[in-house]
Amino acid sequence: MDVKKRIQQLRELINKYDYEYYVLAQPSISDYEYDQLMKELEALEKAHPELITPDSPTQRVSGQPVKEFPTVPHRKPMLSLANTYSEMEFRDFDQRVRQALPGERVEYVCELKIDGVAISLHYRDGRFERGITRGDGVQGDDITANLRTIRSIPLVVRRTEKVPEFFEVRGEIYMSKEAFNKLNKEREAQGEALFANPRNAAAGSLKLQDARLVAQRGLHLFAYYIDSDTAGFVKDTHFENLKLLQTLGFPVNPHFRLCKTLAEVFDFVKEWEAKRESLPYEIDGVVVKVNSLEQQERLGATAKSPRWAIAFKFKAQQAETLLEKITWQVGRTGIVTPVAELKPVQLAGTTVSRATLHNVDEIRRKDIRERDWVFIEKGGDIIPKVVGVNLKKRPKDSKPPAIPEKCPVCGTKLVQLEGEVAIRCPNISCPAQIKRSIEHFASRGAMDIEGLGTALVETLVDKGLIKDIADIYRLKKEDVAGLERMGEKSAQNLMEAIEKSKQQPLNRLIFALGIPYIGATAAALLARHFKSLDALQNATREELEQIDGIGEKMAESIVRYFSNEQNRRILDRLKEAGVKTEIDEEATESESQLLQGKTFVLTGALPHLKREEARALIEKHGGKVSSSVSRKTSYVLAGQDPGSKLKKAKELGIEIIDEETFLKMLNS
Repeated sequence: MDVKKRIQQLRELINKYDYEYYVLAQPSISDYEYDQLMKELEALEKAHPELITPDSPTQRVSGQPVKEFPTVPHRKPMLSLANTYSEMEFRDFDQRVRQALPGERVEYVCELKIDGVAISLHYRDGRFERGITRGDGVQGDDITANLRTIRSIPLVVRRTEKVPEFFEVRGEIYMSKEAFNKLNKEREAQGEALFANPRNAAAGSLKLQDARLVAQRGLHLFAYYIDSDTAGFVKDTHFENLKLLQTLGFPVNPHFRLCKTLAEVFDFVKEWEAKRESLPYEIDGVVVKVNSLEQQERLGATAKSPRWAIAFKFKAQQAETLLEKITWQVGRTGIVTPVAELKPVQLAGTTVSRATLHNVDEIRRKDIRERDWVFIEKGGDIIPKVVGVNLKKRPKDSKPPAIPEKCPVCGTKLVQLEGEVAIRCPNISCPAQIKRSIEHFASRGAMDIEGLGTALVETLVDKGLIKDIADIYRLKKEDVAGLERMGEKSAQNLMEAIEKSKQQPLNRLIFALGIPYIGATAAALLARHFKSLDALQNATREELEQIDGIGEKMAESIVRYFSNEQNRRILDRLKEAGVKTEIDEEATESESQLLQGKTFVLTGALPHLKREEARALIEKHGGKVSSSVSRKTSYVLAGQDPGSKLKKAKELGIEIIDEETFLKMLNS
């Protein structure tokens, strides 16, 4: 047998069957027959390792986890799309396009807006070479090893026509509803935090350091863009390029349409807004693009988005369900929050069984009661909230809910501080507060102790292994390894994460302490001013109030926290454990002052950055973050569902920027 020839034959067969299964969804052989071909190829390559090539189907999953993802600049910026929510706004977009192309015929291509993660794929000589996340649009992370595991991404293109030496494909990585529900069930069984939605699950999966885990997540690709410097390869229209992608073996979402009139565009949007739930994956709108690439080129782009494309977003989905019970949760600062326990209902691709009710005033304002039929929706398609009550279905014997007078966990009498809506448990030894404060201390924006999540914290506190945050640094590997769902490897990883956390900068430590009213921004101000935990600990209320950005309430809270003897003992133990409690002067001197003197207000959900990450970037570059819009505000950084801050910014004439513009500021 000619081994080299047989290996090549097997690779071609497997690539063909992968294309049929993962792209066309039309398998022509059974799973058993496919597995036999793969086993034969694996055996031949094992016997002849010199014949293994990077594009072999056996090489999709790398064996060794990576330690980091290198940053790579994009060939061309990956811009975000402007959004519209109404036909009137789309008509404005269309008018701008036609004004820039006077007298010319304009066609649009409508595609489903997949709720996933944008990526860039590089191909050299028809073989997959590199894969990069969108990142900040200018540069992204090299996640090639993880993307190779996704079987709908061809390692070798289908050579039905000549391909150039290099070309780039962009698309959306997504997770199906079925795969998402399966993953969350597995995580729930293991006591791990659940993903909010398929997009978050896909994004989290792509950043896993072990490609073997990524391969198990059931991710898929829909490609929508192709580009090359080789003349004649890329077609003249977007519609033709979608066809080209299909010809080369890339999965393209089949629901795209060439529209010659606005009426056809609106019909497409209405059709898929009505049919979105019938799809096996999440969509949150329709992307509309000018079809002609030559017209696209002339229309150009702003700093934020192309002028030739727009996202027609669907309205937030609502569902009606029964509010079975109102329960009360105790947070890390003792605030007791009402939670609606709902009859499970499907909403925007996930099963919703709980929703926050925020506070007592919110319950009274909306007149929410147990056994009400309520309307829920997801803010930014993520966080479930109760938006109203169906009073027609309210039982006749309905009564307003009783507001608790004692802590539901420890039984301590609840208090309401003057000027506050919240009710609190004043007992700092309350088990619920201890658990939440430890969770907060270990969280990503604080000390970032990977692996110390909700389930493990619950177990450690319940078993008496830790009673406060300082006890984290007394944990031993053997204490953890014997716990349920833990093992030697998990315990070792946790010990390493705990040790690593000792070197977190001072501002993170201050934030991690969970001092009431002291968020990440205030923690950074305090760290910059006092330079050490000792100096902060001994600060007077008067000294604190003199710091720009620290108000009376915050100063009082800081003094109260450090006056507590129990808190001071915990801080002493943190120092003894080797936790860094002084600022790194060299790092401070090297910080950028790009945003010096600029004040930002953050509002809404940003596409990629978490709120604490955006804050950290602003402060790293010398800027400040404020919680409210005023004439002193330099910029309002706005995301999805921005709320009243955006309205006030417009009234005051404050410049409003999006995430992409913000990141370009930092890269300028």
